[in-house]
Amino acid sequence: MTRRIIFLILIASFMGSMHAQHIRTGAEQLEKLLPLLKGKQVALVVNQTSIVGHNQTHLLDTLLSLQVNVRKVFAPEHGFRGNADAGETVKNGKDIKSGLPILSLYGKNKKPTSEQLSDIDVVIFDIQDVGARFYTYISTMHYVMEACAENNKELIITDRPNPCDYVDGPIREDEKKSFVGMHPIPVLHGCTIGELAQMINGEGWLDKNVKCRITIIPIEGWKHEQAYSLPVKPSPNLPNDQSIALYASLCPFEGTSVSVGRGTYMPFQVIGSPHIKGYDYSFVPQPLEGFDKNPLHKGLTCYGHDLRTTIAPHGLSLKYIIEYYKVYKEQGKADKFFTRPSWFDQLMGTSSVRLQIIAGKDESIIRQSWKDELMNYQRIREKYLLYP
Repeated sequence: MTRRIIFLILIASFMGSMHAQHIRTGAEQLEKLLPLLKGKQVALVVNQTSIVGHNQTHLLDTLLSLQVNVRKVFAPEHGFRGNADAGETVKNGKDIKSGLPILSLYGKNKKPTSEQLSDIDVVIFDIQDVGARFYTYISTMHYVMEACAENNKELIITDRPNPCDYVDGPIREDEKKSFVGMHPIPVLHGCTIGELAQMINGEGWLDKNVKCRITIIPIEGWKHEQAYSLPVKPSPNLPNDQSIALYASLCPFEGTSVSVGRGTYMPFQVIGSPHIKGYDYSFVPQPLEGFDKNPLHKGLTCYGHDLRTTIAPHGLSLKYIIEYYKVYKEQGKADKFFTRPSWFDQLMGTSSVRLQIIAGKDESIIRQSWKDELMNYQRIREKYLLYP
């Protein structure tokens, strides 16, 4: 009976993934994953994107149904079910369905402790990335790799496609290292999480240059620059393909007084501010459960752009940041634009972009300032690619 259940789940997983764009994620290749877990005590680092097959069954539920000995779940920013606000503390708890402990990796405890890993043989990391350096799930992966290396635990990464697969933007400078910029990579890094994990290991970016024992289950049927539409939203404020495509170019606005649409049903698809005039489009941010409970400019009318039908940039664009700074300046409000300059610099990975915008440089000149370092990064990236 058990063999029959396993067979049916494997077939459902295979058929479901073939139906969805003829791509099989690492987690859907249970015929490769299950032998690696036999007789082992397992921990998962997962969220709402960790789904398997056409029925979008959570990886946790899938493994438990196959009698895999899952002992605990680690949850990143936004929580296990992905409904916590950006920056909101994620608390420890229990999964109602399975009764397993959920341990937060966001807040004070960003890294699994030795005690938390003491009864674990292998950790599985299965979280969808969106290709941007400041997307914090890759920072969580860094700390998980470090913890596994320090405690001699194996890490299995079930790889997933990069839906914004470009290499663009300035390289993060050493003094700008933070949880939104753990690695000296560009804003758009052009890697899957599996490739990025290999780079982190290979370039010695873990603390004290420790090395993590990694097994990567690669994606089947995907190659770089191939379009990929996510089956579920990767975080509360990235609800669709357009928001994901615009995310890298609009996220730096979070260091300014311009809203990126948090508190609307169009986050990272609309931008605007109550401080400026001259735009016909407007929106009013409001607290929204499942999106943002305390958005910037709550209850105020913001004037700006509706980008929902705009062709998204193929890479990083500074177009709107430069435009809005000029509008603020023309209306005598330049001092109200960069309200959190240090945060803007952390997101960009450098202060040079902000300073060049203030100096009135156009985008082509600013892009030249990171051209050489980006070419050097491309050479590093080539060493770790798993896909053509």
